[in-house]
Amino acid sequence: MFENMTYEKILNDMLSRVTSDVDKREGSIIYDALAPCAYKLAESYFLLNNFIDLVLIDTAAGEYLDRAVLTQGINRKKATYSIRKVETNIEIDIGTRWGIEDVYYTVTERITDTSYKAICNIYGTIGNLYSGVLENIDNISGVTANLTDILEDGVNEESDEDLRNRFYNKVRYPSTSGNIYDYKKWALEVTGVGDAKIYPLWNGNGTVKVVIIDSNKEIANGELINKVSKYIEENRPIGATVTVKSAIEKDININVTIVIDSKKYILNTVKEKLEENLKNYLKEIAFKNNYVSYASIGNIIFNTEGVIDYSNLLLNNSNKNIILEEEEIPTLKLLNVEV
Repeated sequence: MFENMTYEKILNDMLSRVTSDVDKREGSIIYDALAPCAYKLAESYFLLNNFIDLVLIDTAAGEYLDRAVLTQGINRKKATYSIRKVETNIEIDIGTRWGIEDVYYTVTERITDTSYKAICNIYGTIGNLYSGVLENIDNISGVTANLTDILEDGVNEESDEDLRNRFYNKVRYPSTSGNIYDYKKWALEVTGVGDAKIYPLWNGNGTVKVVIIDSNKEIANGELINKVSKYIEENRPIGATVTVKSAIEKDININVTIVIDSKKYILNTVKEKLEENLKNYLKEIAFKNNYVSYASIGNIIFNTEGVIDYSNLLLNNSNKNIILEEEEIPTLKLLNVEV
């Protein structure tokens, strides 16, 4: 908006208003008097431009976006800790800490004599990633411990993009008296939910089905389904029968032959990057598209760093788009890469 208000323009505009009988050359009295003022004005216009970006929903970020969406009663979903099962060879004390590198888990509750609930010390999904042998942080000897099941998923703080989309959904699709938008809004307000589809009257009058995916755009576990069910029960109109379930995984198997730049890259590195790119695409289209695009998959492969060309691309042994049913989300099951 104020991009043209540069130091040079402001200074020239100011000098142009000085009468011609006054020396306006660089180094003159009037030039040296106006130059600092022009500089500060240009700086103010720069800051004002940034300020406008910070207060508009489409460009606001971080705490400024938090304050902007609050006008619609929306709060950013906070990160949560992962709660895991720790299994040991002997009984251990509540409060002991077990971990690996900078991530550790504090025992909070006994499940059996040799299995315990433990909470991660770091917010977010990092606590969900590792499973295996743990080291004791408190110098306890004679105990072996293993990190096994995820009892409650750790969830990252809601991203700016997801928060902004929730704001747009509320503004564009007003929710009233238990309509379809109400149920979607309630589902999305639960920490850990990434998206939801609503099916009214799916099993007769007064019935509503809510199908959800988690914040990683993957199928929802039982714990998240229960949270959403409980939250909707607290808000739904009297008389509605609500069923909450997870989306269904649609396995996507990809076979392809690629040509790589072997002078700069090795196959394993290219394959890892390719797998990451493909998974990101499948997450992006979850609950958005009703098919996996053959052309899009090919484009991702071709544009992956290190790939020069590709051929013999098959999706689930076909060279066509993969159709997704209403409640399905695509999941990369197999990536077979040949050179």
